[in-house]
Amino acid sequence: MKICVGLSGGVDSSVAALLLKQHGYDLFALFMQNWHDTEGTLHGDCEWEEDRSVAEMVARKIGIPFHFVDLSDEYRRRVVDYMFDEYANGRTPNPDVLCNREIKFDAFLKAAEALGADMVATGHYCRKDSFVNADGETVYRILAGADPNKDQSYFLCQLNQHQLSKALFPIGDICKPEVRRLAREAGLPSADKKDSQGICFVGKVDLPVFLQQKLKPREGKVVEIFRDHYEGLPARETLEQQEEPYRYTPEDGKVIGRHDGVQYYTIGQRKGLDIGGHKESIFIISMDLEENVIYVGEGQSHPGLYRKALRIRPHEVHWIRPDLALPVGGNLRCKVRIRYRQPLQEAQLFCRDDGMYIAFDEPQRGITPGQFAVWYAADGEMLGSGPIER
Repeated sequence: MKICVGLSGGVDSSVAALLLKQHGYDLFALFMQNWHDTEGTLHGDCEWEEDRSVAEMVARKIGIPFHFVDLSDEYRRRVVDYMFDEYANGRTPNPDVLCNREIKFDAFLKAAEALGADMVATGHYCRKDSFVNADGETVYRILAGADPNKDQSYFLCQLNQHQLSKALFPIGDICKPEVRRLAREAGLPSADKKDSQGICFVGKVDLPVFLQQKLKPREGKVVEIFRDHYEGLPARETLEQQEEPYRYTPEDGKVIGRHDGVQYYTIGQRKGLDIGGHKESIFIISMDLEENVIYVGEGQSHPGLYRKALRIRPHEVHWIRPDLALPVGGNLRCKVRIRYRQPLQEAQLFCRDDGMYIAFDEPQRGITPGQFAVWYAADGEMLGSGPIER
């Protein structure tokens, strides 16, 4: 079996390659370039060139062939354009999730297969296993990584069975400090390289500046909604009521500032509005795309920040294990997270004709349209996901 390791120049993929080499696999490295532009980025130069240089040195140190592929056109079309579209519609996308589904385990996988690979290995902190069902078919499972501080299963929540059949995660069973130790012991050039931050393959960005490449500024009002607004509102008892976000008009509060366009902001955001005069931080609790109004509330406990339920549209519900998919009318007790690194939350799934509802035991802060809700079984297996509708 021939394995292609996606070598990024970081320590995680480097150690993934090291472990596979030590186990005697027929292995080669493939570095992918996915981004050329520097507009809106905070480094101002082409970090990928340094990453490629480090990746090539790692491959040479380990003793495996090194290849290069430019997937920037695919990345722009399938990830970045999606980002712009989502922000333009007042939603907050997760490009890392899309990058894994559309690039690493699709376009990159095909490039690796063209070079003779049977499988692709990455430096993700997650685990994979499989079993044979009653029909003799192999079923693949994704499990949380052994390192609770680095579990990256969330970013793989849109993978399907075919993609998993081709995937290897060599460092899923070890913790980050051990990865660093192995890299140093082997003298890998990436041993002390800092972890990448920001948008996958783009890097850290000034988001408004980055988005202004396509989304033009549009000045609007910032309206503060005070806590007494919620006094006397009817209780939200049904699932549909709990999923429905609070709706506001400028008359419900007080204009306290201006902004450059709702497309540059996100629900739950604390920084970036540059509005003072409050004892506690103010948070974005709602955005009206059509009227270009941002609504904010003071304090982390502001009622407008919390909801007990969310919904995913029917065609956007994705089951990693199709054999476990809920039928309409079905429900499932599970654990859910609505953002990376959020502790798992107790919840119930309800499959309805109009989509998948997720009802949480406790109200959730900052439920954000466009982000992925991901559900897990009690044993840590990731079962499915979908983008939050609103």
